[in-house]
Order: sequence, then structure tokens, then C-alpha cells
Amino acid sequence: MTHWQLFKDSLIHPKKLAAYRLLPIGKVIQFVLLLVLFVTIVSFIQFLTGVGLETSQINGLKQFINDIKWLIYPFAFLLLFVINSFTLFVQISIYAFIGLGILKFQHKRGEFRHIWRTTAFTVTLSTIFTSLSAFFISNNRLVSSLSIAITAIYLIIACSKYPNQPKK
Repeated sequence: MTHWQLFKDSLIHPKKLAAYRLLPIGKVIQFVLLLVLFVTIVSFIQFLTGVGLETSQINGLKQFINDIKWLIYPFAFLLLFVINSFTLFVQISIYAFIGLGILKFQHKRGEFRHIWRTTAFTVTLSTIFTSLSAFFISNNRLVSSLSIAITAIYLIIACSKYPNQPKK
């Protein structure tokens, strides 16, 4: 299974995401880290354009930043990658705990490790939407609400495809 196929399915086919609970954790973490790389690149572009706008009026500071740009930018990119990784992994874990509740409510069989893998794919669309919306939409509450709703809908659809619990 290629990362491109996983990416397409996580955007278009939420029903297939339940089957991906059986993927090796290494493949799932690779996918999440590629998603983090995308978010980091978008954040870094924001960082680059934001610094240029804020410092355009202060000539001395602008010259100083231009002189040490080669030193600041790699560390800023690395720091953004680490922070985005931590944030996305925590977000996936929180949604996975919610997913466990959804599984219990729907009387479906699944463990945390399975729902975590499924959740790693359900957050793809909302993560991309949130990252790109920084350039277009200024209402953060609206973006956050839509992101949560998208993830919840995808998670509910994916959880509905888990196997039923055996009758006792």
C-alpha cells in the first residue's frame, strides 16, 4: 500500500479507513510524519512571509535578519517540525480516545491501537484544511469547528465499519 493510496483513501473514502487498522504501525507513523511535513512546510511559508511583512519598516532589523537568515531558517524549520509532530500526535491520541467511546456506543470491537491507526487517517482532511485555511480564512473558531466536525464525521463513518462485538 503506497502513501499516495492511503492519502487518497483518507480524503475520499472514509469507509475504507477501518480496514487500515491492520496496517503496521510503522506505515501509519510514516504517513503521519509526511502529513506533519506538509503542515510544517505550510507553517514555514507563513513564517517566511510573516517575517518579511513585519520587518519591512525597520531597516536595521531587516538587514540583521537577512545576514543571519541562513542560520535562523533551518532551526526554525526543525523547531516547527518537532512542534507540529507533537501537536498532531497528541491530537490523534485525543481523537482516538473519543473513537473508543464511539466504538463502545456502536457496540463495535476494537482496541486503542486499532482506533489510533484509523484516527491517524481520519485527521488528514481536517489537518490539510486547517493548514491551508490560514492563508484564506481569518476566523479561527470557524476553522477549528469545521475541522473538529470533519474529523468526527470521518471517525464515525470509519467506526461504523469495524466488526461487531460478539454476543454474550
